[in-house]
Amino acid sequence: MAWYHIPGNDQDVVISTRVRFARNVAEYPFVSRLDAPRAREIVNRIGSILEANGFSRIDFSDISRSTAQSLVEKHYASPGFVRESLPHALFLNEPCNLSAMVCEEDHIRLQCILSGFSLQDAISGAGKIESQLDSEISFAFDPRLGYLTGCPTNLGTAMRISVMLCLPMLTVSGRMDALALQLGQMGLLLRGIYGEGTASAGCMYQLSNRITMGLSEEEILERLHHVATEIITLERQIRTNISGIEKAKLTDRIRRSEGILRYAHTLTASEMLERLTDLRLGAAMGLNDCRVEVMTSLLVEGMPATLSSGVDSPPKQDIDCEILRAKVVKAQLFGA
Repeated sequence: MAWYHIPGNDQDVVISTRVRFARNVAEYPFVSRLDAPRAREIVNRIGSILEANGFSRIDFSDISRSTAQSLVEKHYASPGFVRESLPHALFLNEPCNLSAMVCEEDHIRLQCILSGFSLQDAISGAGKIESQLDSEISFAFDPRLGYLTGCPTNLGTAMRISVMLCLPMLTVSGRMDALALQLGQMGLLLRGIYGEGTASAGCMYQLSNRITMGLSEEEILERLHHVATEIITLERQIRTNISGIEKAKLTDRIRRSEGILRYAHTLTASEMLERLTDLRLGAAMGLNDCRVEVMTSLLVEGMPATLSSGVDSPPKQDIDCEILRAKVVKAQLFGA
């Protein structure tokens, strides 16, 4: 079962938790200096280990653009990975919530992604397969610099932890810019829903560590856990403290979003994200009985490429896609 179908902890605020390790095979140049034959060697060498540990290979030279984009929407692959010109492959172990991009910016980008707030489980899941790879191949490592990576900002542990947060009240209250600045001073980042270079949508943000060097994995984990917990608490406090006219306006907005999702004939992806954020907030406030895990699954299954791949006759025009999205959202949320 995919991560976005599974209930998780603190899902009123936290959509997902991801831990990612960047690693490079010692005997080969970084990806930026690889030629196609060597890239293919790396894919096959790493792939043989991963396949022996329950991963399936998805060769990006053999799939359609739409299928590749769907893997981005599911947060298994990065937007940059889709555009890579060298031989590259994604290795996926969906039952264990593990994926590995081979020949992205680094030879290996290994990740565990889980629903809700599950930092310890995510680092444990990614760590097990990283240890297996480490026992069979030699990673590029320097005693002073740590793991050597294609980008200097990943030196050290080469571990990125990210927590996907849904923060409608912090966003509406105008606190996000100040929060992002404060987090930057702590060595943390707030980014868009698909990572670096992407924008926030539906009040959703990725909180991640910016510093990987000079800190241990345990210190990075502890810092992320502390800060994420503080943000979760702050978002909930604003929800709880709202009253009077502002609460009436918020309730009206949530009810209107529920009506749109229940009755709309067409629905764009951006409007779906905005309305689902309202509905998620409404569920947390006891204004509806929609299941949060269903709303999480729609954040993936309602996106263009994944939506099209789920039907026998993919929509050919934008309007057809919007009609289909409205039907899927209505069926999953309200059984209509």
